[in-house]
Amino acid sequence: MSIRIAIAGAAGRMGQALARCAGDGFQIAGGSERAGAAGLGVDQGGWVLSDSAAKAAASADVWIDFTTPEASIAALEQLKQTQVKAAVIGTTGLSADQEKLIAEHAKRIAIVRDRNFSLGVNLMIGLVEQTAARLGEDWDIEITEGHHRRKVDAPSGTALMIGEAAATGRGKPLGEIRVPPHDGITGPRKAGSLAFSVIRGGGIIGDHEAAFISDEEILSISHRALDRAIFAKGALIAAKWAAGQKPGLYKMRDVLGL
Repeated sequence: MSIRIAIAGAAGRMGQALARCAGDGFQIAGGSERAGAAGLGVDQGGWVLSDSAAKAAASADVWIDFTTPEASIAALEQLKQTQVKAAVIGTTGLSADQEKLIAEHAKRIAIVRDRNFSLGVNLMIGLVEQTAARLGEDWDIEITEGHHRRKVDAPSGTALMIGEAAATGRGKPLGEIRVPPHDGITGPRKAGSLAFSVIRGGGIIGDHEAAFISDEEILSISHRALDRAIFAKGALIAAKWAAGQKPGLYKMRDVLGL
């Protein structure tokens, strides 16, 4: 039986990738876009683009959302009017308060909330945590990430996930080992600390590297996204998994059993 999905931001890059990748086992029930967007009310080949999340998801099983923080939170409120039983949320840039609101909604539906749905990235995160646990604090950690010039938040949500994994491996909160960005006269770096470096330019889909640096050697773990489809395919795997789960807040690592 096919899982009926509704896609938030269906006319955007990620929304289009989701529509392209939703093959056997999925049926697109609807899609949403901001008010005034081109194509609203037009048949998209079996489904209609709407400016209302409630209308877009009226007959859907799972809501998939890679939009903006404000739009994602507003959509979850509208989904209360529907029979949607699960949601996949990959929106980045959410505040701590917005994350708490998502957790509240997860009391009534299953929500897979993560900042990256790539299989490779999630495996990388596991490797970074293991590596940080095995290397002492005489190894500094530098996380470098690169994205297209249109990305508005930095460091990326994925880079923060990698940083959190490294901190977990060290047995400390990220805020305790993180140091400010390298800019101006910052003074000597504290041994064993973690820092982020950011690249913005062109059409980079997503590059991430975690470098463990000692006085004698450098160990790097990296991932490069070559096609936005990796995120769409991962989100669809998460949607299929979430459709069969009880209400709760889950991560992609739960979906993959990592």
